[in-house]
Amino acid sequence: MLYHLFTWLSKEFHLSGAGLFQYLTFRIAMAVLLSLLIATVYGKRIILFLQRKQIGESVRDLGLEGQIQKKGTPTMGGIIILLSILIPTLLFANLDKVYIRLMILCTVWLGMIGFLDDYFKIKARKAARERGEAYKKKDSDGLAGISKIIGQIGLGIIIGTTLYFSNAVTVEREIYNNQPKAFLQRGEHLAKDSNIIIRNIDGEERKFVKVKTPITSIPFVKNHEFNYSKLITWISADAEKYTWIIYILIVTLIITAVSNGANLTDGIDGLAGGVSAIIAGGLGVFVYISGNYKFAEYLNVMYIPNLGELSIFVGAFVGACVGFLWYNTYPAQVFMGDTGSLALGGIIASLAIIVRKELLIPIFCSVFLVENLSVIIQVSYFKYTKKKYGEGRRVFLMSPLHHHYQKKGFHENKITMRFWIITLICVVLSIVTLKIR
Repeated sequence: MLYHLFTWLSKEFHLSGAGLFQYLTFRIAMAVLLSLLIATVYGKRIILFLQRKQIGESVRDLGLEGQIQKKGTPTMGGIIILLSILIPTLLFANLDKVYIRLMILCTVWLGMIGFLDDYFKIKARKAARERGEAYKKKDSDGLAGISKIIGQIGLGIIIGTTLYFSNAVTVEREIYNNQPKAFLQRGEHLAKDSNIIIRNIDGEERKFVKVKTPITSIPFVKNHEFNYSKLITWISADAEKYTWIIYILIVTLIITAVSNGANLTDGIDGLAGGVSAIIAGGLGVFVYISGNYKFAEYLNVMYIPNLGELSIFVGAFVGACVGFLWYNTYPAQVFMGDTGSLALGGIIASLAIIVRKELLIPIFCSVFLVENLSVIIQVSYFKYTKKKYGEGRRVFLMSPLHHHYQKKGFHENKITMRFWIITLICVVLSIVTLKIR
């Protein structure tokens, strides 16, 4: 909103200093600072409000050190994260850009799903207390699992459909002899009202054109593009027109998996917030490079027009996660709850898809991945051994994986810090793939 206001003031009244809002780096810095301010200063007021409303965490005794002491700690602190992301983005970003609109939708959509889940949990627990009943597992039931999955799938369909069909979502292809169609690959076509773009790069005049294409980047490969139409055109050339189905299915699967992975990771103080901040920082590098044609040309990566504006959202996201850690690191004064964790994972997945780096998710989201896998392995093996031997057996002392290390006697602060370090290493490795091919 401020971006649009000062752009208008600069154009109509030539207001001194208004042009500062045209600089992307300035708006990124302001978004980071404002998100930190909201999370740290106003975050305390939200925590006090949650305490007054007795919106606290009920804890079942799972035999984990320090667990019972957390009983009554305010939850739904994800509200702090959501506000710290949305307010700076609305103020400093160009809201006309499709990528900004998609990420605002993603944040609100998954935030609402998580909010409803937390709300129903708290409502059930309060009802149990009023009846004088002890805490039971069923009291933690929020939204039914299928309801959350349906919500995640719905978001995946919206994002996948927009990215595939919107004429505002394009990449640039270099052309020669003014014959752009001769350079189009399978599954690609010129964007609507596409014109030849002339750029002066290193003193040489070169020509580009905007193209609609279902491609992504492959890490560690010199010809680093993969066209999703190849997943279906092996059947027949005519099957290319159904590429959109494959693409939307993949987008939906990624968003659902990463969102649930972040949700499972949110089990000990500071873990999900810190991991998400580090991942978002890495994604911010990809967004800034891919949205700047000079950097994209230098590093030989895909240039995505209009993507640079998304750096403001990423800056607010990083600031929100770091600011939230002010109150969420051990010993936590507030938990993010599903309100925050579902949104964090969905945002990270959506950003990776938009910047066309979704094939790097197993690397920079490795912590989310192993947390997901630990639960799948634990549950599957337990059911298998119970059916075969009559009693369920476990691979891990407890799942998700961070609880396994708690059972082994590691302090949760040490687990959190080591998972942060692992994530940092994986994010740096992901960035390094820009040059290792």
